[in-house]
Amino acid sequence: MTEDKPRLGVAMIGYAFMGRAHSQAWRNAHRFFDLPLEPHMTVLVGRDEQRASAAAKQLGWDSVETDWRRAIEREDVDVVDICTPGDTHAEIAIAALEAGKHVLVEKPMANTVAEAEAMTTAAVAARARGVQSMVGFTYRRVPAVRLAQRLVAEGRIGEVRQVRAQYLQDWLADAETPLSWRLDKEKAGSGALGDIGAHIIDLTQFITGQQLAGVSGMLDTFVTERPVAESFSGLHGTGGTERGPVTVDDAASFLGRLSSGAPAVFEASRFAWGRKNAIRIEVNGSTGSIAFDFEDMNVLHYYDATEPAETAGFHRILVTEPVHPYIEAWWPAGHGLGYEHGFVHQAVDLVRALGAGEQPTPSFEDGLHVQRVLDAIERSAAQNSTFTTIGD
Repeated sequence: MTEDKPRLGVAMIGYAFMGRAHSQAWRNAHRFFDLPLEPHMTVLVGRDEQRASAAAKQLGWDSVETDWRRAIEREDVDVVDICTPGDTHAEIAIAALEAGKHVLVEKPMANTVAEAEAMTTAAVAARARGVQSMVGFTYRRVPAVRLAQRLVAEGRIGEVRQVRAQYLQDWLADAETPLSWRLDKEKAGSGALGDIGAHIIDLTQFITGQQLAGVSGMLDTFVTERPVAESFSGLHGTGGTERGPVTVDDAASFLGRLSSGAPAVFEASRFAWGRKNAIRIEVNGSTGSIAFDFEDMNVLHYYDATEPAETAGFHRILVTEPVHPYIEAWWPAGHGLGYEHGFVHQAVDLVRALGAGEQPTPSFEDGLHVQRVLDAIERSAAQNSTFTTIGD
């Protein structure tokens, strides 16, 4: 860090689970990576001033606002980082872009296609004025995922033939786990489909370099009512005696076709006992395969079908060498990274793009396509899993 680097003031809206992860990223990005701009944790925004002030003190933010509108009006704010429930994303993002602030928004970028389209229109208009925007599909920044994408792009598995992707958790498998905003369709947009299914849609498209062209989906809700939460922290809370309805899906299963015609199979569930954060993706090609599981996130498995049968097999690549994506800034080989590092890499890539005057990725256009895939899955599920093409 040097004194002569331009300052990049950040306002973060929301301070719960995602806010904590993003705060850690903004604190550390410029301390481990050489960046063209120096992020400054300018202001944290939360509706409850006392709680927001306590969070700001703990997480390292300089000041607090209780109204996001005041935050985006501040001259010392350059970037607005949106970590709130999905029903607020569009209003905040559009207002921030129109105010000349760069925007990072958590995934999925919106609750509806119409909201995502409005956000994208605002982003395109802002881009013409040098104002950029990005969607937080953080798992793209896991070094092993980056290596997988590189191997596929280099043709190391040949032509993509098929994809299998799962995102499995178990934090809702207990029927007495209390309600949270993630179980309210008005706030969250959807359940497992948007919350975690969006990630495996993005990962599939990122690793293969192709977009989903059509889908056939099923959505299931296993528990239709739960205790109303008396307190909540992160993904866990304490329920009272009152009960309320679950208005989103608990699990999503869907088939898809990539733009090349290759088939893909997806599963997203928050009811998979024993699976804490199992993001699994396997891509089979004409001359090889790659396989990744986030619960072993520092490892990528690679199979080269051109090797002699006598010694052929999956290679277990420990993705901790300085030649691997992002690793050079961290620890010696073999000293693994964790969940939080993806958020640091996200901040690094955003700041570098802003410093270069370039559009960061994934863009709002990328986020809009994922939103259209989510919408197509919901429409398919409502029509007995009819194959549904993705609209442009």
